[in-house]
Amino acid sequence: MTKQPGLDGRHRDVDGKIRAKSSNTRVETLRETYGETFAKGHRSDMKLETLLKREGADSLTDYLRKR
Repeated sequence: MTKQPGLDGRHRDVDGKIRAKSSNTRVETLRETYGETFAKGHRSDMKLETLLKREGADSLTDYLRKR
């Protein structure tokens, strides 16, 4: 499948759904995509699920919209 615009480095699964980041992805990994200021003030070894709970966000997309 060719790269589709607007997927921000993500890809589609076989069924066509855009793949979501796993809740065990670490903040340091997300900083590679979203920049060094992503989740500023939080430890780099924090998991995404913990970040979302602390920030009151339902998903990575929700977190990005709120900041």
